[in-house]
Amino acid sequence: MSDQTIADKAVMNFPRRDARDKVTGRTRFTVDTGGSDVLHAALLRSDKASARIVALNVEAARKMPGVRAIATAEDVPGLYGIGIADHPLLAKDVVRYHGEPIAAIAADTLEQARAAIEAIELNLEPLPAILTMAEALADDAPLIHPQWQDYEVLLEGADRGGNIAWEAVVERGDADAAFARDDVTIVEGCYEVGRQSHVPLEPRAAVVSYEDGRFHVHASTQVPWTVRAVTARVLGVPESDVRVTVPAVGGGFGLKFDASIEPCAAVLARMTGRSVSIINTRREEQMTCLSRENAEIKIRSAVTSDGEIVGREATVLMDCGAYGGEQVFLTTMTTHTLGGNYRLGAVRIVSRAVYTNTPPNGAFRACNGVYNIFALERHTDEIADAIGMDRMEYRRRHVLGDQDLAATGQVYDGEVLRPMLDRMDTLRARSGSHQQTAGNRLYGEATTVGTWFIFVGPSAATVNLNHDGSATLVTSGVEIGQGTMMQALPQIVAANLGISPKDVIVKAADTDGAGRDLGVGGGRTTVSIGAASEAACAVVRDKLLEVASEMLQTPPRDLVLAGGRIEIRDRPGSGTTIQKVVAETEARFGPVSGSGAFTTPPFESKPGCAFGHFIDAIQPVFAVHNCELAIDPDTGKVDILSYRVVQDVGRALNPRAIHGQIQGGVVQGFGYALHEEITINEHGAFDQTGFETYLLPLASDSIPVEFDLYEGAPTIGPFGAKGAGEIPILNVAATIGCAVANATGKQVSSMPLTPAKIAALIDDRSPRLTHDHISPVWRENTLRKSGKSRPNPC
Repeated sequence: MSDQTIADKAVMNFPRRDARDKVTGRTRFTVDTGGSDVLHAALLRSDKASARIVALNVEAARKMPGVRAIATAEDVPGLYGIGIADHPLLAKDVVRYHGEPIAAIAADTLEQARAAIEAIELNLEPLPAILTMAEALADDAPLIHPQWQDYEVLLEGADRGGNIAWEAVVERGDADAAFARDDVTIVEGCYEVGRQSHVPLEPRAAVVSYEDGRFHVHASTQVPWTVRAVTARVLGVPESDVRVTVPAVGGGFGLKFDASIEPCAAVLARMTGRSVSIINTRREEQMTCLSRENAEIKIRSAVTSDGEIVGREATVLMDCGAYGGEQVFLTTMTTHTLGGNYRLGAVRIVSRAVYTNTPPNGAFRACNGVYNIFALERHTDEIADAIGMDRMEYRRRHVLGDQDLAATGQVYDGEVLRPMLDRMDTLRARSGSHQQTAGNRLYGEATTVGTWFIFVGPSAATVNLNHDGSATLVTSGVEIGQGTMMQALPQIVAANLGISPKDVIVKAADTDGAGRDLGVGGGRTTVSIGAASEAACAVVRDKLLEVASEMLQTPPRDLVLAGGRIEIRDRPGSGTTIQKVVAETEARFGPVSGSGAFTTPPFESKPGCAFGHFIDAIQPVFAVHNCELAIDPDTGKVDILSYRVVQDVGRALNPRAIHGQIQGGVVQGFGYALHEEITINEHGAFDQTGFETYLLPLASDSIPVEFDLYEGAPTIGPFGAKGAGEIPILNVAATIGCAVANATGKQVSSMPLTPAKIAALIDDRSPRLTHDHISPVWRENTLRKSGKSRPNPC
């Protein structure tokens, strides 16, 4: 059987086997785990944004009914983080944000734990709080981490300093010369976006036991191996002392890409010798958990009369909150998103994770790509206007194509974006304009492009072939609702082994039983774990064919696996069943299994271009979005009239599942663009404490999304597949922002576009963004502002 034939067999609309249990409420998540022997924990949190801990006395709380253990910073001394270890599990000496945990109490009941929290004597001496990035970057700003130079650096190569937790820079070509040319138009734009909360149905939750000198962490997480590593680090034990298991997860969207409550439960479990449960309340989830960060962006481009971008420079400020966290890693993504979409001559971009006394932020579906694409596409419209070119014509002429250079000097393969724009034209023509439905309202339409990438990294898989001909796939993959564990992976294994995906069992993640994996996120599961699963299947297939060859007196090259049988090629019904071959193989050699592994292939960038990056070169994924909308000129309310998506999927293994991802991702983007707003008050706390004030898109705000799956672009994924769950949200804010600008004729520079903000925009009551804290001299926005050169500039 050819590879193409196997690939064809992998393509189907295989339904989710967990669907019935989930819609009927039978699925058990971590929040459903417990029992009479489980203790319940609560956290004492700071009510100040910045303060010195003058006194912390837990003796009265220790005597409260039902209290079994109390943990403070003394019990979890280790610091953790990404790139730098700057984050304590429980605050010591100072608190740096409103809601920071200071102590954890385990008691027989949750009510007793909460009552004991109230009995803790805590005296906080307020300190000046830095609540904005402008304040943090001021010359006289106090340092949120005065000891920043003492932190352990986990990845070398980035500049840090003062209230800059991390700085990622890309420089390619001579930007100064490009901006000095006398034949270019200089276009400059400023943009800003707010935070967005993930709002998974299941909040952060963990149940931890301590048995036989080891921790067993049962958690609602996307990253079991990260939970293992962080728990071990802050508790000062070997990673092998921690086992992490993960049942079905009730949504994540990036929120559960770190570890925080799991180590708290672990230390309490060790203290008590009992299982300890920590489950965030919805308020804790809203007020203290990681959000998509607020950001401020300035872009400047030097453009010729025909639109060639001969020079581009940009500064992106990302509010990481009180600790570096995932924003340290996410600074890397700026280069690949803001530096994507269009051909660039010289380019220099700095992305800075800035400390403030606000709750830490984190990864969120398509991460900073959503706002970098928003800024980039608005800037692109401004460029087109400045040189008098139609906005769509500009995109057609200048999007990235085959053999074009990316920002880091990587050469892209394949002509993808331009034909995707053609496909969007076809999609628009097929469904027709909805302008007539706008009536007397303001009507706007826009089409945007977006560049994302597949976050790959190491994965491992083992396939055990069972006596009945079914297969068990063992990985560290997690089912967070995306369906990959229920659809794409069974389809990949089944196609390789010639069985039905119904006969593939995918084991839930268990770090004791499966190999290391970076976790679920970035559209990586189908690609990374799928490729590792393919490699494992190859081992199993070779074992079966070797034995079957003797049984059938036929060379292995003339045998195929199909329909649960091993048959002689082109002789349907010949051969024998897989069960019989498995039985024979077991009798001779023992049970049939195989293991495979995958890691990031060596994509190449130009040496000396990128500094402080975790990933210099990528596997790109592209998207083209189109939106029509109507705006009530009196209230500023937006109604989406139509929404269309052309998505680069490599090969669509399960088109119906991808459709679900597109529909969900676009509606989540509606929330980011139009509804969801987080504001921070003078106390450093969010004003939006729950769903009464944090407004999510409702069913009435959603519409069916029209889509077209673009297949055939280069990819490293199994059977030519790409990750499809991350990218659907990528262009939504950009497309709505551009459409609102077209409808109103006004400059749109910030998100979200709530009705009040759009009304102000229409009435010319919106102040023009200037970002005065970002210098007009690009290098002044870097820690090497003195001009100290980097090694080997490209």
